Amino acid sequence: MLNFSVPMHLATWNVNSLNIRLPQVTAWLQANPVDLLCLQELKLADDKFPAAAIEAAGYHAVCAGQKTYNGVAILSRTPGRDVTRNIPGYEDLQQRVIAATYDAPGGEIRVVSAYCPNGQAVGSQKYEYKLAWYRAFHAWLADQLLQYPRLAVLGDYNIAPEDRDVHDPAKWEGSVLVSEPEREAFRGLLNLGLADAFRLFEQPPRSFSWWDYRQLGFRRNAGLRIDHVLLSAPLARLCAECTIDKTPRGNEQPSDHAPVVAMLGLAA
Repeated sequence: MLNFSVPMHLATWNVNSLNIRLPQVTAWLQANPVDLLCLQELKLADDKFPAAAIEAAGYHAVCAGQKTYNGVAILSRTPGRDVTRNIPGYEDLQQRVIAATYDAPGGEIRVVSAYCPNGQAVGSQKYEYKLAWYRAFHAWLADQLLQYPRLAVLGDYNIAPEDRDVHDPAKWEGSVLVSEPEREAFRGLLNLGLADAFRLFEQPPRSFSWWDYRQLGFRRNAGLRIDHVLLSAPLARLCAECTIDKTPRGNEQPSDHAPVVAMLGLAA
């Protein structure tokens, strides 16, 4: 019997204001017609979400918006169902998580789009909030994995997992985004049985997904890899590629993040 596979592309992109970056998002989707695109930092309320423009681009959308700050969405070729907004049981006014279930070859896939807290500075109240948020996120994802064996968790994690994910580890040592408690929180997610799709493959050195707007960060490639695609074991086995698309970071008025794209070879 012949075995066929259907490529399915999942992507994540912190757009740092969907109002400003909407033309870039629709242009990127036209050039890169992924099946699912998780967005972070929408920075707009639900009633301002550009549903018509997204539909015109050929996508359905679920979103959890917030005026001025935060906000997440999933754009998809097919409609999502069983939508969850925020972490159940964790009281948080900030809109950081949305999840939905999608039909796909071989069975349904549960997709989470997450905008994890930044933390501001080690030892600050926002840093303690970040670690508490990660504990709640970990507990919820453990439950999600029991319900949905095919789970993909995409987003801006605001953690560079290893020194090779940092342009200057000595300069960043002990700082927010790279501190050991944050990295331990990220490893905790991997210990649930999730795999960092980017690290399933050999990658070019100095591969980053975020560059500061200041001090010519992108031009100098002074960046961090903080945007990740985590896959449960059944999906990780099907992952054929994971790349960072740096092209949009060179746009005029770009987001400070670049899309990360994973390709799955699903059974037809």
